[in-house]
Formats: sequence, C-alpha cells, structure tokens
Amino acid sequence: SKILASPWKWRRYGEAGMELSELIPHMGSIAADITLIRSMRTGVNNHGQSIRAMNTGTTVAMQPSLGSWFSYGLGSATDSLPSYLALIDPGQLPVEGVANWNNGYLPSVFQGTVMRPTEPRILNLTPPKRLVGKPQQQLLRYLERLNQQHLTNKPGERDYQARINMYQLAARMQTSAVEAMDLSQETAATKKHYGMDDPVTNDFGARCLIARRLVERGVRFVQVFTQNQFWDHHGRIRTSLPAACKKVDKPSAALVSDLKRRGMLDETIVHWGGEMGRLPVIQNDTGANNVGRDHNTKGFSMWVAGGGFRGGATYGATDDFGHKAIENVVHHFDYHATLLHLFGLDPQRLTYLRNGREQSLLDGQDGRVVHEILKRG
Repeated sequence: SKILASPWKWRRYGEAGMELSELIPHMGSIAADITLIRSMRTGVNNHGQSIRAMNTGTTVAMQPSLGSWFSYGLGSATDSLPSYLALIDPGQLPVEGVANWNNGYLPSVFQGTVMRPTEPRILNLTPPKRLVGKPQQQLLRYLERLNQQHLTNKPGERDYQARINMYQLAARMQTSAVEAMDLSQETAATKKHYGMDDPVTNDFGARCLIARRLVERGVRFVQVFTQNQFWDHHGRIRTSLPAACKKVDKPSAALVSDLKRRGMLDETIVHWGGEMGRLPVIQNDTGANNVGRDHNTKGFSMWVAGGGFRGGATYGATDDFGHKAIENVVHHFDYHATLLHLFGLDPQRLTYLRNGREQSLLDGQDGRVVHEILKRG
C-alpha cells in the first residue's frame, strides 16, 4: 500500500509546544487547557464495536452507556432536568443510533434523554392549550394517585417506578428545560464566540452552548454528537476532513474557554474524540482528489480538558507511520477507569447485580488509572 503524507501543515501551540493540525486552529488556542492523548486503542476495527467499546466498555450490544453509569453512580444534581442528555445532529443519528445513550441492564431511569437539533428540541414538552394551567395540574394529581395505588400493588417493579419518576420529571421540565434551551438569554458576544454567526458552525455551536447551560443547571452528563460517519473518510479526505474539522473546531474550543471563564472547568470534564483514527496508507487510490484512509483502532488521538486532567500535556505516541500506539498505550478501559477515579468512583466497586453476578463498566477488564495525565495533589 502507498503511504499518504498529511496534506496539511502543523504548528506547535502553548508553552509545551503541543503539535496540532492547521485544520483546528481554535483548538490550538486552548492547548494550555487540554491533555492530548495520542495512544488510544480499542483494537476492534468496525465502527459499531469500537463505539461500544468507547461508550459502554464492551463490544457487546445494548450495554449501559457511560452516561447511564455516571447517572447511576453519582445520582442526580437536579430534580428539574434529566441527569443525562444526548444532543443529536440535524443530519442523522450517529452510528449505533439510540444505543449510544442506552441504559442497558441498568434501570430505565438512567437512560439518556434526547434533545433534538431543531424546535421542538424535546418532543411533547409543551401541553396542548386546553390543558395549560389548572386543568393539567388536576389531571397530574389524579394520575399520581392512580400510579401510587398501582405501585403499591406491584412492589419491586423498578421499571414502573422509573416510568413514574420520568413522567414527574417531564412535568417539571415544562419550565426548566425550556429555560435551559433558551439561547436568547445569551449575549451576542457569547453566541459569536461559539460560532453561531457562521452557518457552518451555527448548529454545533448552539448545541455546545446548550451543553454548557445544562451543566450549569446540574445535568451530570451531556453528549454532543455529529451525524452518522461524519468522520469516516474512506475517500475524498482532502475536502471532507477540512469540512468536518471546521464544523466542530471553534465551538469545541469555545466550550472549554467558556467553562474556564466561568470557573466551571475544574469541576467539568470535556472529552473530544471518537472511536477510531485512520490508517497511514491510501484507500481508494483513483486520483489525488479521491483518496482516503481506512479505519485504525490500534492508535488514535483524542483530547480531554478540565476536571483534574493536566493542561498543556501530550501523552503517548504511535510508531513512525502513525499506525499502532507503542508508547504509554491507553485502552478504552484505562480511560474509563480514569474517568471514574476523577469523579470519586471506584472502578471495581461501581457495580450492578444482574442475574446473580455483579457487573461493572470495566466488567473484568483490568483498567488502570492513568495518573500521568492527572494534576498532582
């Protein structure tokens, strides 16, 4: 196979000289706040299985997602918003679809709540006009009595209790969620900072800004997705990769800098990345404008910021061809162990009893806490 050199220039940012592509200049501006991990590995070469590994800890389908585990382990910090929200792209659902925010075998109260990219961002949030005010309040009180009577006759029905809780939360969200999604409360300068003045970055910028507003209001876990295979550049990488980077570069950097400006970054972790990188060799060798790269899950990069991670740090390395991680390899289960550690959760003790067996996010994998990328003390 033919080796494909990078068509783009690289430059060093910050005091540590973090090397980043010219395609993500705004991320370069936050180099002092991020930890760049260049040695990630899942080792499973298909999108679905690798996404599951990064997002659920295993390649097995329909397991609890990270957001579900964190909601289960930490509980909720607000009673008026879900503890876990998934902000989807207007193009289409990501690979694996709704499984990305699935609660798996955890109680259904820990599943993610979908927030759509256009209005209405959350379906069925606004009551019909005939029920607004007292009629709806009376109806909900009556419904609550019926639900409690039924629950008394069905002790131990966790799914039923979860459904009651979710309906009660939905009623409270009629006010709280509408307020959280109302970007008219933000200044023009803030919206511009997130790229909402540019059609290319407007949508992703708005969702990043909403993510900040949700975290401010006590939401534990927020995922901001791009659409299905948006980064899967088997061909035309010279045009498709710059377009993908431009969509997310400015908004992603704005989220980190905005959290920092508001004094929230130390207690919030921002993760940027996906389930794989690309091979160093050419795929679709039918002309310079058509070439692409195939999947690579044996050595890829992602970055994290805030919440106890060191800023301005680069960790790990691949071989000279950028094929396999060979220095300070970070497996997906190592990353998960590190996340749980930062939130005060023991990776081996955060378990759920299922079919007589204690199961966990790591589920038997010996994940190590990567202390080298964490702040001291």
